[in-house]
Amino acid sequence: MTSNPTKHAAPKAPSGLKLFIVAPECVPFAKTGGLADVVGALPKALVKRGHQVSVLLPRYRGIEPGPVVLPSVSIPMGRKLLFPDVMDGRERDGVSFYFVDYPAFYDRKSLYGENSNDYPDNAERYALFSRTVLEFAKRTGPPDVIHCHDWQSSLVPVLLKTLYATDPQLRRVGSVMTVHNLAYQGIFPPDSLERVSLPADLFSIDRLEFYGLISWLKGGLIYADYVSTVSKKYAKEIQTPEYGHGLDGVIRQRADTVTGILNGVDYDEWNPETDPHIAAHYSADNLEGKLVCKKDLLEQFGLPTTDLRKPVIGIVSRFATQKGFDLIAEDADAFMKNDLFLVALGTGEPHFEELFRQLAKKYPTKMAVRVAYDNALAHKIEAGSDIFLMPSRWEPCGLNQIYSLRYGTVPVVRATGGLDDTVEPYDPKTGHGTGFRFTRYAASALLECLLTALKVYRSEPAAWRRLMINGMKKDFSWNHSAGEYEELFYRVVKKVQRG
Repeated sequence: MTSNPTKHAAPKAPSGLKLFIVAPECVPFAKTGGLADVVGALPKALVKRGHQVSVLLPRYRGIEPGPVVLPSVSIPMGRKLLFPDVMDGRERDGVSFYFVDYPAFYDRKSLYGENSNDYPDNAERYALFSRTVLEFAKRTGPPDVIHCHDWQSSLVPVLLKTLYATDPQLRRVGSVMTVHNLAYQGIFPPDSLERVSLPADLFSIDRLEFYGLISWLKGGLIYADYVSTVSKKYAKEIQTPEYGHGLDGVIRQRADTVTGILNGVDYDEWNPETDPHIAAHYSADNLEGKLVCKKDLLEQFGLPTTDLRKPVIGIVSRFATQKGFDLIAEDADAFMKNDLFLVALGTGEPHFEELFRQLAKKYPTKMAVRVAYDNALAHKIEAGSDIFLMPSRWEPCGLNQIYSLRYGTVPVVRATGGLDDTVEPYDPKTGHGTGFRFTRYAASALLECLLTALKVYRSEPAAWRRLMINGMKKDFSWNHSAGEYEELFYRVVKKVQRG
């Protein structure tokens, strides 16, 4: 049974905006990384600020939405038509959720690919998603702004400014393109334009052409009204060849529309005072429970609990080159000869998974790894570790270092992107700071920074306690970041109204 989609389009508050947030993943429905956490939290914060917000996602395997609200949407795809449905995902925390349902594309084992290989029809999968979003917007009443996240939704701005440019329903809709990680661009062969029914003239250097191929993300960067990324430092870094992944020139050309807005975190989910996943609760005013969490963490990983004074270093991450694990691989024995525990959780590139397995085998009483995605264990690592390690080659924002601060787990990070924006270096003279940073991307620089942190931990307990409390009192909630997005959305509306 279907229902009228207009019933689900609540009237817009007079002082607020009608916003569509379009993304490939969102907690609690589908997640591969921090993008899902952002898309799960930002809409709630925008609703609290008086806006009407709808989130649109693909209906992946395992998602059980409500009824169909828009059946059999006609979407051209090469020489044929495809007919996805839009399903009601019901309202959560004031946010309306909708799912684009086309089982042949989305009912699969994984979101984007399997066995470290992308699905070969990803161009079609996310072109269908983007077009269906716009058709849904026409039938439910267009939003003021469509906020797109990463390459999977980056065709939305392209379509708005090309095939839909003269559509009377959509010509006043603005768009924001948010880049969570510029390394992932949606690169496809030139014939992908024909396969997804996009105009051939988009294959040009000032449009979607990218070194003889097609970049979906480049299209979003060029055609969106404004571009944002997830920290102020990263917004500057991506305009350089070192971090621009071939798109730095495009971004520099749009520099006046590029802004960095630091991701917030959901403290309802990440809070040691209330976290249901950890062995004991604690706060900046009473840290006793943290030692209980430390013992529980070591037990979870099968490591000895006879000396809880020994520092525990935690890692929760994708095991990828971006995350700096080649630095650990380069000097693993020097790293592990220190008197410490190391626990790691994640999945990713096979050679890094094997690196951690071999370290655990070589140092069975000091190191343990869990090659998996395990949300509850991630919380236990944040609560039970003394130090959280993020030696990233680049890091657009990063969330785990912010979670660590709230849990009194001192970050050791490379000074890049959001890590540089959120972790203040410890100053032994003043006692200010929340963690330790190194700048040079080298194993020796990482080791030196870690040894400095370990020295403070072992020899200056009062200073370490101050570091913990400094971090726990920082506020990276979504309230401030949502306000910055709100200002950006109003700038978009003004730009569109000016024509």
